[in-house]
Amino acid sequence: MLILQNVIKNFNRTTAVDNLSFEVPGGSIFGLLGPNGAGKTTTIRMIMNILKPDSGTISFKGEPFTRGDYQKIGYLPEERGLYQKMKLKETIVYLGRLKGLSGTKAAKQTDEFLERFELTNYANRKIEELSKGNQQKVQFIVSIIHDPILLILDEPFAGLDPVNQLVLKDIIGELKDKGATIIFSTHQMEQVEKLCNEICLINNGKKILYGNLREIKKEYGTQVVTIKFEGGKETLKDLKSLRNLCLEDKSLTGEIPEGMLLNDILIEVMNHVSVTHFHLLEPSLEQIFIDQVKGGDIK
Repeated sequence: MLILQNVIKNFNRTTAVDNLSFEVPGGSIFGLLGPNGAGKTTTIRMIMNILKPDSGTISFKGEPFTRGDYQKIGYLPEERGLYQKMKLKETIVYLGRLKGLSGTKAAKQTDEFLERFELTNYANRKIEELSKGNQQKVQFIVSIIHDPILLILDEPFAGLDPVNQLVLKDIIGELKDKGATIIFSTHQMEQVEKLCNEICLINNGKKILYGNLREIKKEYGTQVVTIKFEGGKETLKDLKSLRNLCLEDKSLTGEIPEGMLLNDILIEVMNHVSVTHFHLLEPSLEQIFIDQVKGGDIK
């Protein structure tokens, strides 16, 4: 649906986005990840035509963006911006109408979302009277009021409590089920793991990791095994088949080296103690993120 090809953006002598290319598949939830200053927000601003790339192309459905295409996009920016003196409901209705909704439909959609986010009692309050979390909910509602086919969310969970994070995740899932494509930029790796199908990790404006999340975790992640046992732990202190071994009275945890089979590890452990249970832990995206950004092996 959305393709960036060899996109470059410079600010004076600083290259914010450096020859960046990726494709966001239609109907996916795509994670655009990176540390502070990596170039994520600059990339999003170029997609939204707020900034122009110095070179490279950005296409939507195989064609350059048109003005009409932006009516079909929902955008939650990193910097929140609402009309502070306007009332909550009239703000959402007004912005919904700017996105092409009729007044009647905008009001109906607004009432439904206010109820869902437990904001109905604040409908006639001025935006400036709302808490930071409630303003964040309003900003999110504004980004989806028109049922966008492409939704771009920059740090959408900032300021939300766990209950409202769950509501937001449910709505994101519903939009995906309707066929929407969602670009999701955040530092919260646990949210990425729960929501995203595909990811692109950038650092210093350059692409580091890109592709299917499951395949990336399989290729780059370190597998960790936990083994519970009966017997003396002293006999396991010199275990050679695991890295970073953490040994407790009745259990051990360690990293499986590349090329080592779990079965071989279990055999070595069972030569010393009786194994009662083992559990293979999936590699954490957060650890992969840290390893790659700090200069781990980049393929």
